[in-house]
Amino acid sequence: MDFPDSPPPVGPLEQALHAARALVLADLVAGQVAEADVVSLVEESVVQRRWWVEQWPEGAAYVAGLVAQDVQDALLDRYGRWPLCPVCGAGDPHALDVEPELGPDPHWVCHKAGVKVSAVGSLGTAAGGAPSS
Repeated sequence: MDFPDSPPPVGPLEQALHAARALVLADLVAGQVAEADVVSLVEESVVQRRWWVEQWPEGAAYVAGLVAQDVQDALLDRYGRWPLCPVCGAGDPHALDVEPELGPDPHWVCHKAGVKVSAVGSLGTAAGGAPSS
């Protein structure tokens, strides 16, 4: 039964964008940096990536990693490095990187230690950390 005021079903592109938003927000919350202005950075990235994925629907599986990288770059420009590596206790604080840069199933890695830290969206289990200059 169709209801006259029911919203249209959410397509796979929108699902990918919603999932990317949720994953990156989970990592921001885990790092205790999900302030309103930081969440706005996520929204800006999702808007930009919506256009990108509409042009290349086959790239929907890559959106989460791209949004994570966009937010990471925007945070670096405005606040400092994020997410900080929870693996390396000694030396200068450094940020994790997203791998693959363009691919499905993105995860945060520490290139200094050469380890995979967590999947994007799962930093809460890895103690992501706040931005640092």
